Amino acid sequence: MDKKAFRDISYGLYIVSSNDSNKFSGCIANAITQITSENPIISISLNKNNYTNEIIKKSKKVAISILNKKVSKDIIGKFGFYSSKDINKFENIKYELIFDLPVVKEGVCSYLIGDVINIIDAETHDIFLVRIKECKKINDEEALTYLYYQTNMKGTSSKNAPTYIEEVIDNKETASKYKCLICGYIYDDSKEEVKFEDLPSDWVCPLCGASKDQFVKIN
Repeated sequence: MDKKAFRDISYGLYIVSSNDSNKFSGCIANAITQITSENPIISISLNKNNYTNEIIKKSKKVAISILNKKVSKDIIGKFGFYSSKDINKFENIKYELIFDLPVVKEGVCSYLIGDVINIIDAETHDIFLVRIKECKKINDEEALTYLYYQTNMKGTSSKNAPTYIEEVIDNKETASKYKCLICGYIYDDSKEEVKFEDLPSDWVCPLCGASKDQFVKIN
């Protein structure tokens, strides 16, 4: 199968968050779909290995912050490539507690809040059906699409994402390439003004903020 065909399916980019006994958790998701209009229900697909999946199952409550095109890469990096088990993702992030859920309001155009009414086992992922009880449009900024994130922001998917496709590297190419071990970002010497080895020691990944020593040479 040519899995790149799946990339022609339209997606957005969202922060899904929940709260269990004042333990905040949040992650980036892109497989979110509105199922019904009357008494609105949406579906959210999350990897079973995702810590936010675990928290949502406990709380049965979820908030969705819809990212806009002006969102910083720092927010995407923090929520997309690190675990809430290891860091407080909401530290130094603008958010508000609504219905006791942490709703990210930085780099966001809208938010939705709801209760889980069903969970469908989809092998590697769980699909949460959520009945929306509150939603609000914060501003008129354009929503961030997954295609825009990939093409304009040079973003990648985490391995837990339902849309993850492992990139195949042509080792015959002469220019050196370096891959971030955290988010998978590729630094290609042939496309940059400065070679990777000449970057300063305090340089960080432009996508997730990982340090230079978190990169490995791949060709």
